[in-house]
Amino acid sequence: MTKTDSHDVLITTAFLEPGDEVDRMLREAGLTTRHEPELALLDADDRAGALAGARAIIAGTRPLGEEEFALAPALQIVVRTGVGYDSVDVKAATACQVPVCVTPGANRQAVAEHVFALALACARRIPENVSNLAAGTWQQLTGRELQGSTLGILGLGSIGKAVATIAAGFGMHIVAYDPYFDEDFAAAHGIRRLDLDDLLREADFVTLHLFLDESTRNLIDAARLAMMKSDAVLINTARGGIVDEDALVDAVREGRLGAAALDVFADEPLSASSPLLHTPGILATTHVAGATREARGESGRMAARNVIAALSGAAPEFVVNPDYDAVSA
Repeated sequence: MTKTDSHDVLITTAFLEPGDEVDRMLREAGLTTRHEPELALLDADDRAGALAGARAIIAGTRPLGEEEFALAPALQIVVRTGVGYDSVDVKAATACQVPVCVTPGANRQAVAEHVFALALACARRIPENVSNLAAGTWQQLTGRELQGSTLGILGLGSIGKAVATIAAGFGMHIVAYDPYFDEDFAAAHGIRRLDLDDLLREADFVTLHLFLDESTRNLIDAARLAMMKSDAVLINTARGGIVDEDALVDAVREGRLGAAALDVFADEPLSASSPLLHTPGILATTHVAGATREARGESGRMAARNVIAALSGAAPEFVVNPDYDAVSA
């Protein structure tokens, strides 16, 4: 049966729930809410009803495409609870004169810390150790230390800088690649600038912090994986499409790459039959790098504040399509 309740704000972010802090913020501002974390799974009538009256969407990682924008004629703003917005069809949003916003900085520390959770797990072979012990095998596997190794950071933006700061505490040598390289930050933190291919050849650990667009899709392909050291570790907490996953599986299986740790995938949720889950040397987590209480709380609050302001007539903040209002209706 089609839901007919009216609402100002449609919330599709899975970690936001009715009655939580964000919901209270919106309702105290006089706005009504509806939570649909599985919007795409609703029947056609319910889905259309959820979108039809929404003046704002607070969105998670599930896709918002041209069809969704067509079903939401009252929409005035979309805010992604995160910094990646490849799940939103920005072109369609712009055509509908809808600003698409993000919540920059909210999950910076959470993602940076997860990078080192993954790096340490691979360096000390923790998943293999735990699995062997559970199977009754007592093996004292030889790992490696982060101190003295070289960390290559692809993308020296907000999260990349947080990663660099933590890496310095481990005593790692830091090299970085970024098309818009921050020379001042690099100089202050002892970071050497390298081009992409030289970084891949030199680094013991490579961590990705780039946006996904056509310039970065499959950026780490078979040819670039072949450039890396045979005992190197590749860590991806950015977006799955940046890495050619088939080529990665082949490289790890054949011993041409030491290990890989992935929190993001080209298709999510990741299929249980994916070889990424069944290849020794590949560690996978469920897109949880930013999933801390602190990061989720701040991203939700940032999204709510932006929605409240925008629906009150203020200019939205952190807009990724600033020309949205230049498109003729």
